[in-house]
Amino acid sequence: MSEDRQGKDLILAVNSGSSSLKISLYRIAPAFSPTPSSPSSSISSLAPGQEPVELLLVSTISNLSAPPASFSWKPSPTSSTINFGDKIKDSKIQKITSHTNAFTYFLEHLKNASGLEKGAIGKVCHRVVHGGDYVEPEIIDDQTYERIQRLSDLAPLHNGAALTLIKATLQHLPSATSIAYFDTIFHRTIPPHIYSYAIDPVVARERGLRKYGFHGLSYAYILRTLSTHFTVPVPTTRGLNLIIMHLGSGASMVCIKDGKSFDTTMGLTPVSGLPGATRCGNVDPSLVFHWYGSVQAAAEEKEKEAEAQKEEEKEKEKDGDRKETQGKEADGDPDGDTDDDGDGKDDMDGPHGVSRLSHRHTAGVDVRVTIAEEILNRRSGWKAMTGTTNFGEIVAKVKASSSSSTTSPDEQGEQVDADVYTLAFNLFLDRLLTYIGSYYLKLGGEIDALVFAGGIGEKSPELREAIGKRVQCLGFSIDLDRNANVGNAQAGEGEDQKVVDISENWEGKNGRKVFVVWTDEQLEMARQCSLDPRFSQ
Repeated sequence: MSEDRQGKDLILAVNSGSSSLKISLYRIAPAFSPTPSSPSSSISSLAPGQEPVELLLVSTISNLSAPPASFSWKPSPTSSTINFGDKIKDSKIQKITSHTNAFTYFLEHLKNASGLEKGAIGKVCHRVVHGGDYVEPEIIDDQTYERIQRLSDLAPLHNGAALTLIKATLQHLPSATSIAYFDTIFHRTIPPHIYSYAIDPVVARERGLRKYGFHGLSYAYILRTLSTHFTVPVPTTRGLNLIIMHLGSGASMVCIKDGKSFDTTMGLTPVSGLPGATRCGNVDPSLVFHWYGSVQAAAEEKEKEAEAQKEEEKEKEKDGDRKETQGKEADGDPDGDTDDDGDGKDDMDGPHGVSRLSHRHTAGVDVRVTIAEEILNRRSGWKAMTGTTNFGEIVAKVKASSSSSTTSPDEQGEQVDADVYTLAFNLFLDRLLTYIGSYYLKLGGEIDALVFAGGIGEKSPELREAIGKRVQCLGFSIDLDRNANVGNAQAGEGEDQKVVDISENWEGKNGRKVFVVWTDEQLEMARQCSLDPRFSQ
C-alpha cells in the first residue's frame, strides 16, 4: 500500500476513559470508494453486513491512574497487507503515566511494529462524551476545542481525558484531520417534555440545563447492528422498539421508539440515572449539600473545640477556676450545647460527628461544582458501598455469602442487604427494573427486544438472570443455558459474532426477544467517518 493510499484510507479511532485509552486502526474497505460528491456510491457494492471500513488493529492501555500501565496490542487477522507484529497482552509499561504519553507510546509502537509513519494516518476520530448542543460530528479547530473544554464540568471523568488526547493528536499528527464524535448527538430526538427539567425555562435555555443523554455511539452501533440481525417480524408502520442497557463502570439505559432515542437514564451529566463504579446515580439533588456541609461543619467544629480546649488549659493554668463552658461557647452554638432539635440529646453523635441530615445555619457552605463532582462522580457508586469498582467481584462475594441459603441473592431481602455486596447488587437490580418498567409503559407495551451490552451486560449472567426472572410478567423470558454460555457462543462463532440471542423459545406464545450485543464505539466512529461527505477527500 502506498503512503498516498494510506494517507487517504487510514482512520484512527480513539476512545478515552478516565484512566484508560482504546485505539483502533481502520482502513477504507477496498470495495468501498466514496467520493465527496457521492459518498454512498459504492455502498451497494458491499456484501450484506459488510462494513465500509476494515479493522487493522486494536490497542488498549489501562491503569493510567495506577501505574504501571497495561499495554495490549492485537492485530486483526484480516490485516494481511500490513504486518503489525505479534500480539501483546497486558504488558506492564512503567513510562506510561498519562493519556498523552500513552498515545505517544502507541505511535512509537505502531512505527516500530509496522513501519507506518505518522503521516500515513489521514483521520482521527475522538469520542467526546458531552457535546452540548452539537447536532453532528465536528472537525476540531480552536473554536471546537474551546467549546468542548467549556463542557468539561458536565462530564469530568471523560471530556478532560478526550481533550488531553485531542491536544496530543494535534501535536503528533498535524497532517491528520481530527474529528469529534459526541455521545449526546444520538439523543437529540428526545422530545421536549422528556428532556426538559421543571425549572425556569429561560434559565434552562440560556444555560443549556436539560437532559442530554450519553453512550450515544454505543447505542447507535447496537441499534444498527440489531436492525440487520433481527429475525422477529416488526410492524411495517414503525421502526424497532427496544430497551437497551449499556452496563459498565458507567451504566445507562435508553428507550428506543420507532428506531430513535425517546428517553434515556442519564441527564444533564452522566452522573444521573443508574449507579456506576464510582457514580451515585439518581439521588435527591440536595444530598450533596447535606453531605459536604455536615462533613465540613464537623471538621471545622472539631478544630474549634481543639483550639478552645487549648485555651481552657492555658486559662486553668492561670487561675484554676475556668469552666468548660468556654469551650462550648466557642463552637458557635449560642446556647452552649449540641442539642439542636430540642429532644434533650446531643446531636453530634453520628458519623463524622453529625447524626442528622439537616445542618445548622452556621454550617452552611458554598459547595462548588468541583466538590460536587468529586462526591457524586468519584466517591460514590459500588466503590463507596463495597470498596471495589469490579462488579464481577461483587457478584462473586454475593454468591459466596448466599451459598448456604436456599433463596437467590436478589430475593433474600433486608437481612442479607446488611452484606454490602448483596446490598450493592440488589440496589443496581432495583434501579434497572425501575427504568425497564418505565420504558415499557412509554412504549405502550410494544417492545421488540430487551438488550444487554457493555462489560457487565456481556459478562454477568447472574445479573441477566436476575432481571430475566423479574421481567417474565412483561413477556420476556431468558433461556438459562444460553444465558450461562453467552461467552462460549461468541467464541464459537468468532469475533464477528456481535449478537447472541438468549431468549427462551416459547411454543405457541409470542415471546419477546432478549439479546446480548458486543458494542463497538470505535467502529461506529470510523464507519460514520467513512460515510460523511464532509470528511471525504
